[in-house]
Amino acid sequence: MTYKKHEAKEYAREHMVGVWAANLTPFDEALRLDEQAYRANLKHWIETLQLGGLFIAGKQAEYFSMSVPERKQLMTLAVEAAAEAGNRGGIGRCGIVTSCSDTNLDVVLDLAQHSKDIGADYVIVHSPVLHFGADTDETIYEYYRYLAEKIDLGLAMWNHPDCGYVMSPELCARIAALPNVVAIKYSTDRAKYARLTELVGDQIHVSNPDEHDWLENIIELGWKLYLCSTPPFLLQTASDQRMNEYTRLAFAGEYEKARAVRDSLEPVRAAIKASKPKGKPQAHAKYWQSLIGQHGGPVRRPLLALTEAEQAATRAAFAQCGLQTP
Repeated sequence: MTYKKHEAKEYAREHMVGVWAANLTPFDEALRLDEQAYRANLKHWIETLQLGGLFIAGKQAEYFSMSVPERKQLMTLAVEAAAEAGNRGGIGRCGIVTSCSDTNLDVVLDLAQHSKDIGADYVIVHSPVLHFGADTDETIYEYYRYLAEKIDLGLAMWNHPDCGYVMSPELCARIAALPNVVAIKYSTDRAKYARLTELVGDQIHVSNPDEHDWLENIIELGWKLYLCSTPPFLLQTASDQRMNEYTRLAFAGEYEKARAVRDSLEPVRAAIKASKPKGKPQAHAKYWQSLIGQHGGPVRRPLLALTEAEQAATRAAFAQCGLQTP
């Protein structure tokens, strides 16, 4: 931790910027964490793709099927890889935000303390899964207020319909005023996240994982952070980094050039969408990784693997998408 708790907002405004990706977890055939494969993927994302940061141990990473020690291992290895890469030739260190989400508050706090101990930059915690109509604004606000009090790192919110409700922009803005809340991954429609951006101003980063809208959100909403999903490493390879390129152009104010590059990725987006079977996002993403030279591997239950026919359809879609591989 290179900032004091009361400096979290200011630090994040400067350093929590750019394109951040959410990791997938490579398992071996025995469904154990494949540490060597994971290290190789981290090196590719941090040093080759030079992503601004990584979102570690979230839902894309299948945290729900992992033990607490395994989740801590994912976090530790990511922080180590970012430290080993250093300043990356002047572009700055790769940031690490660790997903500490859990239905058990003690686990959330334990993972957050571990994150601080290993030198992670920030933590992110999903809005609580609530039952019997308990998803009131006061319940959710108090949850984040308590976390902000107990956690010394910069804290990002994360809200998605998976938890059973969508937080209103007004509730998010109220939470954003807490001293060390620095960002939100707001997986909702554009009207809501645009309204929240209007409400919070420069207090926190607002982000949405829909990559296709990322460019317009830079231009129209002044966003500086893509936080985050798998497109930064599924749409890009060592020799084809168009998401990085259009982001750089947009940040430089060259919007028409940025749109041309963004639009050139449409065949890749379409290939991923068309070949992704319903209910199998991680399995499909991991298989796509294997096609572009990264390490994918199987998924753990309760998730289902791709069938041979689904793999063949994915290979066919990939072959026609125009994404360059080394």
